[in-house]
Amino acid sequence: MTITAAADGSALGNPGPAGWAWYVDDDRWAAGGWPHATNNQGELMAVLDLFRATEHVDDDLHILCDSQYVINCITQWMPGWKRKGWRKGDGKPVLNLDLLKELDAAIVGRRYRFEWVKGHMGHTLNEAADARARAAAEAYQRRTAVPTGPGFPGGAHAGSPALVVPERAPTLFDAPAAPAAPLTLSPAQRLRLEQRAREQGVSLEQALRDLI
Repeated sequence: MTITAAADGSALGNPGPAGWAWYVDDDRWAAGGWPHATNNQGELMAVLDLFRATEHVDDDLHILCDSQYVINCITQWMPGWKRKGWRKGDGKPVLNLDLLKELDAAIVGRRYRFEWVKGHMGHTLNEAADARARAAAEAYQRRTAVPTGPGFPGGAHAGSPALVVPERAPTLFDAPAAPAAPLTLSPAQRLRLEQRAREQGVSLEQALRDLI
């Protein structure tokens, strides 16, 4: 069988408060985000989470994306970048390296194909993923609960609780007052921390406190 899903990212300001989401149907979707990221990071993260959420099933994946950058990264450019030590043809480092390395590992042994769809043109699955990614970005902007979705049945995120970003008391992801330097995490690092919090059934803040 084939699972058809749309993946999308949304950043308010690009970069800015950002969200990601993948969507199969109303019972199978997931979303998340960060206080500061780009559209491309969001869509890469949506694809990565889709692979992880479905790693326990033996179905093919048919992934709809409106970002040709994301599709080309995975289907065309990554092998060459890896041979060059994750550098582009001009010798400059590849952007979004952490996410790309995670994706490179996640797709091993999987059967998948990508299809480009034009965004904001009424495609049902694309519009559903876009709406959920934007809702996550807006939640980070407002510092309110992020709707994370039910996930995929039996998958890593099934039934995961909503991530709540406090309205007060700045977290370690907020820029601290000068002269202290802010703590920065890559999107992939933040995802791993969010996953740990979900697995433990605690808030992101509590998971951070447990690490200190």
